[in-house]
Amino acid sequence: MPLTRTVHGLDTLDTPGPAPADTGTMAGPVANPVDEERLRQRVDGALSRFLDRQDATLEAISPRLLPVAATLRDFLLDGGKRLRPAFCYWGWRGAGGAPDEEGVVAAAAALELLQAGALVHDDLIDRSDTRRGLPSVHRRFEALHAAGNWRGDGARYGEAGAVLLGDMLLMWSDELVWDCGLEREAVRRAKPLFDLMRTEVMAGQYLDVLEPAARRAEPGDGDPIERARTVIHYKSAKYTVERPLQIGGLLAGAGPALVAAYGAFGLPLGEAFQLRDDLLGVYGDPAVTGKPAGDDLREGKRTLLVAETLATCSAADARLLDELLGAPGLGRAEVEALRSAITRSGAPERVEARITALLHEALTALDTAPIISAAARRTLHRLAAAATTRRH
Repeated sequence: MPLTRTVHGLDTLDTPGPAPADTGTMAGPVANPVDEERLRQRVDGALSRFLDRQDATLEAISPRLLPVAATLRDFLLDGGKRLRPAFCYWGWRGAGGAPDEEGVVAAAAALELLQAGALVHDDLIDRSDTRRGLPSVHRRFEALHAAGNWRGDGARYGEAGAVLLGDMLLMWSDELVWDCGLEREAVRRAKPLFDLMRTEVMAGQYLDVLEPAARRAEPGDGDPIERARTVIHYKSAKYTVERPLQIGGLLAGAGPALVAAYGAFGLPLGEAFQLRDDLLGVYGDPAVTGKPAGDDLREGKRTLLVAETLATCSAADARLLDELLGAPGLGRAEVEALRSAITRSGAPERVEARITALLHEALTALDTAPIISAAARRTLHRLAAAATTRRH
């Protein structure tokens, strides 16, 4: 599957163009690995300091919670992409926020706690064995049960542990936002949107679970492609790009025009990000993605890629998808049969074309957004490339 596109002068991450002068316009992609890595380190530092405090709290409750603390630390500090904190930070910078303000970095790190909690629950819902090449949290606790030769059902223990850890991460995200170190009034400006984002994520997750379970659509539900896009918007797109940008902007005192512009840029970019994820879930290299090949097919995810396939595939391929998608114990041969049916339908090319169109829409909005910082505008271009041309 092709993983690169050229839009608004942007090529892939592997072939960056020359850096333009520090003006308010974007002449090509800008790569500043030093600054990008420094931001990652600042976010990781904020998370590590927060976890130090929480580790002490958990240990004071009981030493038996030390494996919980270790699991949370491993899961949070395993080198994730940190896209959400990056969008939050550059939303802050685009609204005129100070570059070295550590309070916004802590607020941005809270998004990683939310992301981690959602992933722990998502892996449990999908029965995923791995996350980023490592055992998922419920599997890790199941293994802890087995290693201790404990009584009862190890799988059930792992599931219970994952539910509780995911809940804890979601609660901690709220705590870190309030205690980020910014002025209380700044946090109050952004907190309603942070709360809305968390509701949107959970609602989108429920719709994602509902889609393969419901036997038929109810009146007003829309067609499968429309429903798939609704899931994308609320489960992924909004809280990956749009809301982090807007939260960062509001923390810095952004006005309505900039908040709206961040939405016009962030929502299509977030959808493109998820569509790339859908393609990787079917065609990605496990050595790069850290997930088994065709994992989305085993989990039965009704993605836009699947909806596009069902819209145009043959009757025989439709029956194949209905029979095999999400079937228990799906083997390599069945995964390959599903992948072949999807390819025959032409859906991957249509999804690629949609990614290109969405990226163009996002960058057009970015080019006209009333962003104060030229560095923020350039970096957001780069983040757009990173979100849509990634391989994992």
